[in-house]
Amino acid sequence: MIMALDVGSRRIGVAIAQRGSQLAIPLATIERGSRRDDLAQIQRYLDSYAVDELVIGDPLTLAGERGVAARAMDSFVEEVRRIFGGAIHRVDERMTTAQATKTLIAADVSRRKRRGIVDRMAAALILETFLATRRFDS
Repeated sequence: MIMALDVGSRRIGVAIAQRGSQLAIPLATIERGSRRDDLAQIQRYLDSYAVDELVIGDPLTLAGERGVAARAMDSFVEEVRRIFGGAIHRVDERMTTAQATKTLIAADVSRRKRRGIVDRMAAALILETFLATRRFDS
């Protein structure tokens, strides 16, 4: 199983896909707490879904450069490496939250409901980008 994370300052979106699939499933939204709590919740999903590959959104600037957010993500990724022995991939996450929000607005999902869904949908978009790139590179 492959899992993706869209890590934000308030929430972490989680999505999964079966190996060989091109479809990512938005799974959950983790409300951020302490770093320790965040990692414990991520660990539960990694274990529950027997994840062997992890994709984490890389928050590049709109110009495609590694800014403050991407450098801050480096330390988070290193902490995830301590709890996860499988491969970790970083994928450009620019505009995924905006794209997920547009999709939910078009589907007439209320602002209140969007808050709980948008992060997991962004994680699914990150994962589908990874899956499409992998298919294209094969």
